[in-house]
This record gives sequence, C-alpha cells and structure tokens, in this order.
Amino acid sequence: MVGETGSRSSDDEPAERGVWRYARATRASVIVDAEHYFRHMQDAMLKAERRVLLIGWDFDTRIHLAHGRRWWQRPSDASHPSRLGSFIPWLSRKRPRLHIYILKWSVGAIKLMLRGAMTLDLLRWFPRRRIDFKSDTAHPLGGSHHQKIVIIDDRLAVCGGIDMTSGRWDTRDHETDDPDRTLPNGKAYGPWHDATMMVEGPIAEALGDLGRDRWHVAGGKHLSPVEPTEGERWPEALEAQFENVEIGIARTRAEHKDTAQICEIADLFEQQILGARKLIYAESQYFASRRIAEALCKRLLQPDPPEVLIVHPVTADGWLEQQAMDHAKAELVRTLGEADPHNRFNLYVPYTDETPIYVHSKVMIVDDRIVRVGSANMNNRSMGLDSECDLFIDADRPGNGHAAEAIARLRYSLLAEHCGLKPDEVPALLEQAGSMRGMIEALGTSRRRTLRRFELEETGAVEQALAESAFLDPENPAELFEPFAKGGLFRKRMHLSRIRNKLKRKAA
Repeated sequence: MVGETGSRSSDDEPAERGVWRYARATRASVIVDAEHYFRHMQDAMLKAERRVLLIGWDFDTRIHLAHGRRWWQRPSDASHPSRLGSFIPWLSRKRPRLHIYILKWSVGAIKLMLRGAMTLDLLRWFPRRRIDFKSDTAHPLGGSHHQKIVIIDDRLAVCGGIDMTSGRWDTRDHETDDPDRTLPNGKAYGPWHDATMMVEGPIAEALGDLGRDRWHVAGGKHLSPVEPTEGERWPEALEAQFENVEIGIARTRAEHKDTAQICEIADLFEQQILGARKLIYAESQYFASRRIAEALCKRLLQPDPPEVLIVHPVTADGWLEQQAMDHAKAELVRTLGEADPHNRFNLYVPYTDETPIYVHSKVMIVDDRIVRVGSANMNNRSMGLDSECDLFIDADRPGNGHAAEAIARLRYSLLAEHCGLKPDEVPALLEQAGSMRGMIEALGTSRRRTLRRFELEETGAVEQALAESAFLDPENPAELFEPFAKGGLFRKRMHLSRIRNKLKRKAA
C-alpha cells in the first residue's frame, strides 16, 4: 500500500485467514439498486474537497446521476450537471483544491471507441491537470480489474457491485417497462438488481490505502493519504443502517509480475459457509465456483444443515458468459442436489410479471449475523484471477453485537423487494412458513413480483465438457492453457461427488 510518505510498503500480511484488515466505521449502509446509489454518490462527491478516486470495471461519462431522467434530459432545476461527463469537470472547477482520479479496466477501453460522446468528454478533460483518467492493464492474461470502489477524501468510501456505467440504473420496483431505464443510445434494457455498501470513518481510510495502491500498480503516480479535512461527506438523504461498527475487508488478486496472489475472498467464503448454523441468503450474478460449491456440499451433508437460498439471474448476460457460467451452474446445481438429503439448497430467479430481473449484486447474509457486500461473484475467477474487494460486518466480533438487528432487516428488505412485499411483513411470514423457501412457495407465482425456482435443464456433452473444463472461468492464468486437464472445474480439489461419498461413508 501507499504509506504516509507515498511510497509502497509491504501490506499483504492478513489480519487473519480470509481477512486483509478490520477497521471501524462511524456509519455504514447497504445501498440497493443504482437509482439510490447514483443519487447518493453525487451528493457525496458534491462535498469532496481534496480527492475523489473512482475505481471500476467500467465507467461511462454519458450516464445521468440524477434518477428518473432519460439520458437526453438535463434537470432544469439542478444547480449542477446531471450527466457524469459534465459533472466531473464542473466539480473540478468549483473545488480548486480537488483532484479526481478515475481508473477503469483496460479491456473495457475497447468499448470507449464505440462511445463517441465519452471520447469527446475525455478529450475535454485531458488539459485539466486535476482530472486523471487511466486504464488498468496490471493483470495477467485472462484476468480483469473487477473492483468497484470510490473513495472521497479518505473520509467516505463505497465498495460493492455497481459500476458508474450505462445499463445499471433501476429502481427497487424493477418495473417491466420503465421509460427511464434506457441506454445512452435510447435503447431500453430490462430490470437490473444491484447493491453496494457506503462506509464512513477509518474503514474509508483503509479502502483509501487499497485504492491508492491499485492506482500505483496500474501505472499512476504515487498518491499520499489525504490530509484531514473538516465537514461530513455522508449524503444527507441516506439513513445509516449501521453505526460504530467494525468492518472487515477481503481481497482477490492474481499473481502478476512482482505481486503475489491473494485469495482472501475464497477463504472467507469457505469459512462463513462452513460456519453457518441456520441460514445462508445470497445474491450473485453467477454460481459457478468450485470452492464455494465444495463448502456448501460439506455443510449440507452435516447434521442439521442451514437453509441455503441463492438469488440469481435466469441466465448470464451475453453469449460468452452463458457458455462460461450457465452450464457450470447446471452441473453444480445437479451435483449439489444429489448431496442435499434435507432439501436445504435452493436457487431462485426474481421476476416482475413474466420478465426475469437480472441479478448483478454480490451479497451474502449468514444467520442474520454476517453480511458481506462486494464485487466478487460466486465464480472461479472471482476466487483467484480477477481483482476483487468485499466488505463484511460480523455481529459476533467484539463490539458488533448491535449490528445483528440491522443485518436481519436487510435480509427482510431484500426478500420483500423480490416477493412484492413490505419489509415489515416478512418476519411474520417467515415464522409462519418456517423457512425462506416455505414463505416463497406459500406466496406462489401469481403475484406481480415473485421468486421462482431455477429450472435445471439437460446439458449436452459439449456444454458439459466446457463447464467441467472451466476454460472460460479459470481461477488463475495457468488454467487457460490446460482447460481440460484433470477435471477442469474441480481442478486441485476433490470432485464434489467424491466429497459427497466420502462424507456419507464417514457419517455411516
């Protein structure tokens, strides 16, 4: 990381297995869906004084941060621009001591050629010495920079699944046809569900260390920590869900040049799944991770397993992603089904009417005692190849006991969003049904907002071989060059069926 003098220091010694650092947050909130995120993020940036550091997989200057606005409209009553490409230089002019740094994954830069307005924005920014835009090329072959982090003055930060790009904006209503849900070219897109976490206090300083290090690794100049400043950065309209709480940070980073591989996120997933007692509620864009599936398999075969419910899109977004993830998901679900004697594993897809909602969020809640939000999906590359960052709150950590109630309320809120309920209706319905699955099945599918069980389809020989190879979803660059060697998807670990049979024999 970047130390007090701006030079890099050795920082990779974890606080414990699966955790890079713990730090306190004076306030923290999970922001669900980009309507709220874009609005709160603009409010926070309006309070910035020294530095805004934006790190993302994608970035699009053409989007509007003011919710409820079509891309071609400018709010007539706003004192500042709504369009991101205009807002950034406006903010720089209004804050003479403010520096703005933007880091975007390099492959995404190819899209820039097709975004004429964005190219013009960057050309207009180029002469401005206090706006710096870079593409992140510091990753191995096949890897991507996948973190979505914003740090403001080292006082406030965001980490989660939402990029400041097109195709992300949606409300929590996820209407089938929302006239405000359009791409910059005017084309409509479907319902999109996402989440991120906003934090304030020392935890933002820790994320500032991480962000400055990534900026430097990607070729940027050394950045020192921001000198302390007065005033709040927290958006006035955002209610704090957590106060005075300790938050943990976990990372994934591939080995590349002089940087070692970091697999804290995979280790943390494994620990939290194996430690679950009553329930695991998760939302993930993909379900294709060998390590996560193995941990679930082990826990489901133990006495009194927890209920596991994963909210997931009906299919991946794009043909290549479908080949990489959908068939692997089918194989994992099929194998886990055989290893689930108590029928505790459930995979559900959210719908508005007959339209599936695309799930891009990366959230996991365990026993209403742990909540984690970040950029890592439940797929192989998030465990070892891509750069990722997750935040988590554990109510069992010293001084965090008061967080449990808010974690439970977050789960109720997410279930309510997907089932067309009010959050305060969920606890009684869960108690009456005895489980999340029981509540969902009792509600049925005749409602406008529903969760529907994932229907397993037969996989052809070619798709099955591709899924098992993990060629399109590797954990490290080496797997790209030996895609069908030694079991692919379950390489370096025992196949799920072997784990299942071993545990069954042990139980007998």
